[in-house]
This record gives sequence, structure tokens and C-alpha cells, in this order.
Amino acid sequence: MIKRIGILTSGGDAPGMNAAIRSVVLSASHFDIEVLGFYHGYNGLIADNSKIITSEDVDSIIQLGGTILKSARCAQMLEETGLIQAATTLLKNKVDALIVIGGDGSFNGLLSLQQHWSGKIIGIPGTIDNDLDGTDHTIGFSTAVNTALDAIDKIRDTADAFERVFIIELMGRHSGHITFNVGIACAAEQVLSFENFTKGSEQQTLQDLAKDIKAAKANHHHSYIIVVAEHLWQGGVNKLAEDLSKVSNIDCTACVLGYIQRGGSPDAKDRITATKMGVAAVQGLLDGKSGYMVGEQNNSIAYLPLNLAVKHTKTVSDSLVRAQDNILALTAKR
Repeated sequence: MIKRIGILTSGGDAPGMNAAIRSVVLSASHFDIEVLGFYHGYNGLIADNSKIITSEDVDSIIQLGGTILKSARCAQMLEETGLIQAATTLLKNKVDALIVIGGDGSFNGLLSLQQHWSGKIIGIPGTIDNDLDGTDHTIGFSTAVNTALDAIDKIRDTADAFERVFIIELMGRHSGHITFNVGIACAAEQVLSFENFTKGSEQQTLQDLAKDIKAAKANHHHSYIIVVAEHLWQGGVNKLAEDLSKVSNIDCTACVLGYIQRGGSPDAKDRITATKMGVAAVQGLLDGKSGYMVGEQNNSIAYLPLNLAVKHTKTVSDSLVRAQDNILALTAKR
């Protein structure tokens, strides 16, 4: 019998986390289950910084970015003393099940907690990186793509006006999902990501880019946009712009979009996905599920063991990579 569910948001914030919190609270209320929210991720769990969340508390949060529970990294969850304290808090507050909204680090913490606490656990994938297995999209990914797309469309206006080359860095940690989706949607002339770039090929890449940019200019292309995945180029896009200038004397402007991609009101897709996953998390707990992540596959709810969800085997669609590299990139046309 589940009488009280704990919930927290952990790691990097993602648009739609509030929608997921709302969904969990309303679903739990439907079954007369209390929801205890812990603030600042696992830090609040360890410090017992919590509050009962009611339906009134989530009445007008679905449209808000960020998370009303706040979020944080928590190094203490990597130590046994931190795990024991977290388990003690859950026992003290008579929490029967814990729902964590976050990414792989958050889920690894949830798995480690099982060593010291026997309650049920469920993960909801909330990360803009879209790098968790077992779900087509994570909460926040769609909004992050649209936010970056809107920013690059504006940059394109300036690039056209000055006939400039812009190199734009996109988030994703070590995943190219944002980079490829945004790159194709904004009609970038080049997309550089982990899926089509090999470490050690820097000089060849610079030469290819220089040749292509010069050919584009000769064909009267007014602007040239290169989108690059973060952590791809040693030194980042500022170094890439510098390297390209040295190789070819091409003047490039580097732009790091950064945390703008994590903020803002979630789009409809993220609100709906988060709502469905929140309901599924509560329903899964009532059905006896524990140690799972709620996902969505082919528009249907799916449950994947947490230890498999964090394996990072999900890759960018081959069709996107092939389309960009073989057809859409300017180099492919020459």
C-alpha cells in the first residue's frame, strides 16, 4: 500500500519538469496519496528539506520553465554516508516510493539508494540532452531544440546582413541529438557532431570547411552557419573559429548559446510528454513496478529498468546523419 510518494528534480533543469511534477501530484491525489516534495535535488533529501505538495501548489505551473522544487548536483550521493542519510530521511518521513525527475546521474543516485532503502523507485527522464535509452524523447528536448532554432534564425539574419560565417555551439553534453535536429531545422550549411566527426581529423575538417566556405561565397551564398556539438572541438567553438581563420584567413564569428537552451516555457510537446509520464510513474508504482524509468516509445508508454536506461546506447537517427552529410550539407553538392 502506497500512502506517500516522495518527489525531487535533480541535475540540469529541463523545460517540462514542472509539468511532470504537476502530473504526479494530481495523479497521486486521485488515488488519495500524499506527495512530499524535496527541494534542491538530493541535497534536500539528505537535509530533509521538504514540503507536502498539494493540488493547489501545482495549479498554475505547467507553463513554467525550471522547477518549483529547484535542482542541484549532489556529490554526497556518491558517498555511503550521503546515501544512508537520504535513506534515513525517507524512513523518517514514512515515504513509500520515490520519483526522481532527471538524467543519468540522477538515476544512478536512485539506484545506489536501493542499497539502504527498500521503498519503490521510479525515474522520469528530464534532460534536454535526449541521451537516455528507452524513450524516444526526454522531457525538455523538444523545447531546447525550438529555443536554439529561434536563436539561430535570428543569428541568420545578422549573418545574411554582413555576409558572415557563424560557428554556433549547442548543448547536449556528449550527445548529438540537439545538434543534428537543430542543424537540419535551421538549414545549417554544416553540422559537426560526434556522429560525423572523428578525433584526429581536425586538420582535414578545417581544410574541408575552408574549401566549402570559399565555394559558397563564390556562388553568392550570403551567410554560412556551422552548428557544433559542445565538447566536440578541443577548446570549443572559439578555438575552432581561430583555427579556421589561421588555416584559411576566413573571418568567423563564434557563438555559444549555452544555458538559454535549458530555460523558457515548455512547448506543447514537452508539456504533454511530461504529463503522460507523470501519470505513468504513479500508475507504475501502484502496479508494483520499482527500479524502472518511464519512457515513451512510438507514442506509447514504456518502462525500462533504470540500469539499462543510463547505458547511453541511443544514437542520433541514421536518417538524419545521412541526410545532412550526403544531401543537405553544401560539401555534399560539390
